[in-house]
Amino acid sequence: MDSFAAKIIRWQEKHGRHHLPWQHTRDPYAIWLSEIMLQQTQVNTVIPYYQRFLQSFPDIRRLALASLDDVLARWSGLGYYSRGRNLHRAARLIVSNYQGKFPESAEIIRKLPGIGRSTGAAIAVFAYGERCAILDGNVKRVLARCFGLEGYPGDKRNETLFWRKAEELLPTSQAAATKGSNEDINGLVETYTQALMDLGATVCTRSKPKCSLCPLQQDCVAFRHDRIDKLPSPRPRKLLPMKETILMMLMNEGRVFLEKRPLEGLWGGLWCLPEMAVGGNTMEHCRGRLGLELDSPVQVPMEPFDHTFTHFRLRIYPQLLRVSLLSSTPVRDPGTGIWTTPEDALQAAIPAPVRKLLTTMRVSS
Repeated sequence: MDSFAAKIIRWQEKHGRHHLPWQHTRDPYAIWLSEIMLQQTQVNTVIPYYQRFLQSFPDIRRLALASLDDVLARWSGLGYYSRGRNLHRAARLIVSNYQGKFPESAEIIRKLPGIGRSTGAAIAVFAYGERCAILDGNVKRVLARCFGLEGYPGDKRNETLFWRKAEELLPTSQAAATKGSNEDINGLVETYTQALMDLGATVCTRSKPKCSLCPLQQDCVAFRHDRIDKLPSPRPRKLLPMKETILMMLMNEGRVFLEKRPLEGLWGGLWCLPEMAVGGNTMEHCRGRLGLELDSPVQVPMEPFDHTFTHFRLRIYPQLLRVSLLSSTPVRDPGTGIWTTPEDALQAAIPAPVRKLLTTMRVSS
């Protein structure tokens, strides 16, 4: 009987993805960038960002020398900005600690900022041919359904079981010698790893999986027992707390005011509309917090909207204020606040709700 690995390797050779821009390279920098961008983000969304990012920062040293502002601006719109911050920080560590050469083992790679066990293993497999198991969301879904693994995969105890199964399934030297395979074990692990990713992304999808096209259909516990929609077990439901805030769109002579967020915390390092607690006094906030002296601001009504984060929901009350400046000094601390056109603001590193508001304002103006 063919092994799990042999079945999906044969499937990959005929039906897998072979033309993604980060494939067919051993450049660890390019592979690292793709793996970080693919965390939490679909392939089709990632491709244009990946290509533009490589044009701006073609190697580790260029990325390390760039400012965080420039890096986050190229990342803007991709979301989960901690990935961009960690990428920049890791590049600087690689230059300072490894003379600009990307580490060559999964054990060391996973210690870099923003790289966990699965991402580190994927980089080591594709860049160096190391024999490692991966366990991203797609792989967890394939394993849960095929082997009937119960329990939410994100739970620590269940994750340990998933890792054990992932490691058990890795191709062996014996598998490399099976009929129809002329690859050595390292090349086989690379093909196998790509097969797992592709199977989860294109066939064993979260909703409406294409079971008739799956090479594992006959072995799949979830398919045999009609549990496709039950596995993997979902995250235990938890009511997300609701928080509230005001985002102030201060407009002066066609320019909008943005302030730089602290590196730590929500939207760290991004340019954002000034935030104020619900019930706060606009004039006092602008004078005391932003160092802005405003003359008779005119408020334009805007509808509130919700933005969902992993651990909470944020209800945003936008305030569009057309203002005149009384003070010749627009900000108290130069570099932490700027007046810029909405068009230029949309090219900067800004969070999704700010992009939404600025886009809405441009359309309606």
